[in-house]
Amino acid sequence: MDRFTIVPPYVANENRYTDMQYRRCGESGLKLSAVSLGYWHNFGTYDQYETDRAVTRRAFDLGITVFDLANNYGPPAGSAEETFGRLMKEDMRPYRDEMIITTKAGYNMWPGPYGDLGSRKYLLASLDQSLKRMGLDYVDIFYHHRMDSETPLEETMGALAHAVKSGKALYVGLSNYSPEKAIEASNILKSMGIHCLICQSRYSLLDTKVEKAGLFDALAQCGMGATAFSPLAQGLLTGKYNNGIPQDSRAAGGSVFFKKDNITPEVISKVVALGKIAVRRGQTTAQLALSWVLRQPVMTSVLIGASRVSQLEDNVGSLNNLDFSAAECAEIDAILK
Repeated sequence: MDRFTIVPPYVANENRYTDMQYRRCGESGLKLSAVSLGYWHNFGTYDQYETDRAVTRRAFDLGITVFDLANNYGPPAGSAEETFGRLMKEDMRPYRDEMIITTKAGYNMWPGPYGDLGSRKYLLASLDQSLKRMGLDYVDIFYHHRMDSETPLEETMGALAHAVKSGKALYVGLSNYSPEKAIEASNILKSMGIHCLICQSRYSLLDTKVEKAGLFDALAQCGMGATAFSPLAQGLLTGKYNNGIPQDSRAAGGSVFFKKDNITPEVISKVVALGKIAVRRGQTTAQLALSWVLRQPVMTSVLIGASRVSQLEDNVGSLNNLDFSAAECAEIDAILK
């Protein structure tokens, strides 16, 4: 592109709300898009900024309103929020009131005793840093990113309540919490006059631990919604590893979050079998996996990552078929066992 070329401003698709589904989040007045865009892995460096920009624009054009971040997303930590701040400044600022922007704090972010876990000092300092990186006055949801056994839960929840009362967050949520601690946290927040909106957990066809532990029942009891991260099991449930490890894949790149050891013959046989059901349903394997997660009544949104627009479009296509017959559920259960 010539350096004197004027890039036209982004104008969102006027029909963006036509096909997306929006689900009420627990017992709140807030609806979330059934698909959320996450910035965990793919938005940390400026050398892929135009791809990040294309994915974000297309997501909004498809009706996605939830954009999920955390203080430590990148890599390096903080860089995903910086990228998002640039996107807000250059493209998305006119649409701020149509967006649900979230961030989290709970994992190691800076050196010393105040940059990790769940203290009031850490959480509120981290939120201020996140707002500065993104160029925002407030986030829509501020999450505590993981349980902290070293800090009284009253202190952690008090920090979340303060974030709302100070106007720096509209809602608060939990991430990676057990059923018991989610109930306790919800009750503490309720005593402070704050409703705990949502809990974000790892959940997929290949990882149902939170469901078996009773998390979804606990969230329903508390009037909270749920959102699932890693619903495609870091790409395993796309079928991309069915015939080996592609050179451009996360596994080949040595991701600290996804190891080649996860790709076992047993897992691949399950994914292949699930893919056959997907074909009968007129879906890709990824679409089947996302539809299956969204079948949960408490599930408000499913959180996807996308490194290119075609992935995003395929994932959103899961919303075209969310119904499962009893026979399909039984067949899937047999495969997973």
